[in-house]
Amino acid sequence: MQIRDRYAPSPTGLQHIGGVRTALFNYLFAHSQEGAFVLRLEDTDRTRSDPAFVHNLYETCAWLGISWDEGPDIGGPYAPYIQSERLELYKRRARELIAADKAYYCFCSPERLETIRQEREASRSRETGYDRHCRSIPKAEAAARAASGEPCVIRLAIPLDKTTTFHDRLLGTIEWKNEDINPDPVLLKTDGFPTYHLANVVDDHHMGITHVLRAQEWLPSTPLHVILYASFGWTPPEFCHLPMVMGPDGKKLSKRHGATSIDELRRQGYVSEALVNYVALLGASYEEGKDFYTCAELAACFSLDKLNKAPAVFDYKKLAWYNASYIRMKTNEELARLALPFAVEAGIFGKTGQEPDAEQKRIFIEAMSLVKERATFLTDIPSKIAYLFSAPVLPDASEFFPKKADAHALSNAIELLTVGKNLVSRMAVMTEADAEAFIKAEAENAGVKPGDLLMPLRVAVTGARVSPPLFGSLRLLGAEASVLRVERALAKLTSDSV
Repeated sequence: MQIRDRYAPSPTGLQHIGGVRTALFNYLFAHSQEGAFVLRLEDTDRTRSDPAFVHNLYETCAWLGISWDEGPDIGGPYAPYIQSERLELYKRRARELIAADKAYYCFCSPERLETIRQEREASRSRETGYDRHCRSIPKAEAAARAASGEPCVIRLAIPLDKTTTFHDRLLGTIEWKNEDINPDPVLLKTDGFPTYHLANVVDDHHMGITHVLRAQEWLPSTPLHVILYASFGWTPPEFCHLPMVMGPDGKKLSKRHGATSIDELRRQGYVSEALVNYVALLGASYEEGKDFYTCAELAACFSLDKLNKAPAVFDYKKLAWYNASYIRMKTNEELARLALPFAVEAGIFGKTGQEPDAEQKRIFIEAMSLVKERATFLTDIPSKIAYLFSAPVLPDASEFFPKKADAHALSNAIELLTVGKNLVSRMAVMTEADAEAFIKAEAENAGVKPGDLLMPLRVAVTGARVSPPLFGSLRLLGAEASVLRVERALAKLTSDSV
């Protein structure tokens, strides 16, 4: 038997961490078993479904490297893979359930259902859901009323006074009293569209889905689905309800904990490999002592037997650590390609949105070696190297000398900058090792510490006391531009000293 699983999102919102974790686990499980991974769009919620969210789904999965073997965009043997294009199938199957006395027509108006709800609320009744009012209508009468065009829905007849039992791959055997299941839920609405429950079960059966991996929040729906399978006379797939993803406070992960949509995380400067690697670890284990995996390595190691029952805690600090680690692993060219959109948006090449010219692009690529060890997010990079593309605003004079400076600090800074001015053009053409040896020797000749000589130079060139490596910065700026930066700083300090 070929393993077949699926990711079946409803296009009613942006892709978020929980949904992506479900998609990723299904993708990894299918690949680990040489099976098929199916994408299906469950778009029966017509009021909330939006093509923009479908686009977001495709774009997000492509960015993360999650691909499918069958789906709406590529087709497959069980097409169509969009539920709104399968309506006749759901209608036919719902009518089959009525013929088998497993479902019935319900003619209750929304007003009647609301009245029941209000009466129960007023009397503080513990009853919930539908009162099964139409379940006792004779079958022939109900069929005639439906055929006459009277508005109606089709409801599933939940077996009374019984228990539904099913096996979950992670949680074991689960028993659910039928009296605790939503009473006779709607399967087919008045507009001919199915509810989630009918469409989900019918599609999983017709598409040959063998395993359903989904979040534990769907566990209460499973007894209802098992009853539906039994009503049709079908064998249900194997269920595996994945551990919940929680925030650090032990509550379900939400916006109050931080970014949850993948779009937000992308805008914050996360790289796709970090997200895939970290999300794959939420509720699953792989190799002992190994932190970094490619998608192929994750698939090779993935196993349902290595899933955790306990909820997974989403740690933004751990994700940030992964992100910084993957940034360091990038080549200069790879990192520049990823960081360039953020730099263009920040306007470091001129105006906001301005693309770099050939020379600026060359400098930008080479500058990656200066910042990759210091960046946690792609969004960190533009501000760290903006000084390479335009002269920075010079800070207050006090930034040019040590915090615990004496009354002669300003004049000392001017003197050190004057010495440094005669050195930068030479250092700008040296390797890092040669420049370091050179500055040590010159500092010794001047009777000062290398750090004291370098600090005012760093501020003059980069505009800050803390910056990417100075020697590399001089090399990228070039001798002439470096000297001009120092002269500019000297002019400022000299003016301040008057």
